[in-house]
Amino acid sequence: MKVTLSVIKADIGGYVGHSESHPDILARARELLAKAKKQGLLIDFHVTKCGDDLQLVMTHQHGEENEKIHKLAWDTFVDCTQIARDLKLHGAGQDLLSDAFSGNVKGMGPGVAEMEFEERTAETIIIFMADKTSAGAWNLPLYKMFADPFNTIGLVIASNMHTGFAFEVHDIKEHRKITFNAPDEIYDLLVFIGAPSRYMVKAVYHRESKEIAAASSTQRLALIAGRYVGKDDPVCIVRSQGEFPAVGEVLEPFTLPFLVEGWMRGSHHGPLMPVSVEDSTPSRFDGPPRVVALGFQLSSGKLVGPRDMFADKSFDPARQQANEVADFMRRHGPFEPHRLPLEEMEYTTMPQVSKKLEGRFIALEG
Repeated sequence: MKVTLSVIKADIGGYVGHSESHPDILARARELLAKAKKQGLLIDFHVTKCGDDLQLVMTHQHGEENEKIHKLAWDTFVDCTQIARDLKLHGAGQDLLSDAFSGNVKGMGPGVAEMEFEERTAETIIIFMADKTSAGAWNLPLYKMFADPFNTIGLVIASNMHTGFAFEVHDIKEHRKITFNAPDEIYDLLVFIGAPSRYMVKAVYHRESKEIAAASSTQRLALIAGRYVGKDDPVCIVRSQGEFPAVGEVLEPFTLPFLVEGWMRGSHHGPLMPVSVEDSTPSRFDGPPRVVALGFQLSSGKLVGPRDMFADKSFDPARQQANEVADFMRRHGPFEPHRLPLEEMEYTTMPQVSKKLEGRFIALEG
């Protein structure tokens, strides 16, 4: 059976501040998606949150970038935004950068990750959702899952993975893409994805079967809006088991709370802390950044689950290390490397300050 899995998210109002999603918003989203399922538009759905982001997980048979599916998501966000405004939640409608739907939510603010595939006999899916970070946050873990044998032993000892994976990388500033084959072009790949603010892994494919293995959202809100309106808070879908990395190999990269862009006002580096959905409530300096992982089995498009994968106690050391790294980074205050470098501050107050002081700069002599 061919099925499409669409994960579409938006920050449409925080409770309290940027720390959490209000229960009334989640309840309303469930009502709207349940109606769509009853009408036959969806096979199944799951509504959840990561921090202050509303997350819509939907299965259907309409393919990627389908107008009806995207319109359903958009209408749900608009409806829930009204609830956010009635409750006077913080940043109501923050990610909705347009007043009119234009056939697709891409470029309109919400983050989107989608994939269409033939459902396997056992279809294991892990959906990652992050808050207080940017779209490039998936580069490092996707590399480790699909190209690093120290993380994924299946690359070495599983015959159906030994040929490696292909990485589709997007240059989000020049609006172009390139594909790298691993392991052959690992060094070339790392030159680019090691700069996650510009080059982002959009998708990963099995090199032999050509089956899609992972898909991520690469929307950059600041580039769309031309100003800082909030962090991207990306989503990522990863297929697991069989010819793909095992569940344990998919989750293993997050035992390191690696540094990502985001945190307070989207202007700082901080550790990405793996947490349960219940604990995805960033409040310390509006952080530190959080990531949740929900596991599903698909059965004829039905979502069997979720299992809250980071609720596992074995991720406690990563959470402890994230708090220690947070302490270390915070002590830098407004100084780099805690604060983002100047080129990444162009959507904050930096341009206005520079313009105000432009006439006070004097050329150096000699």
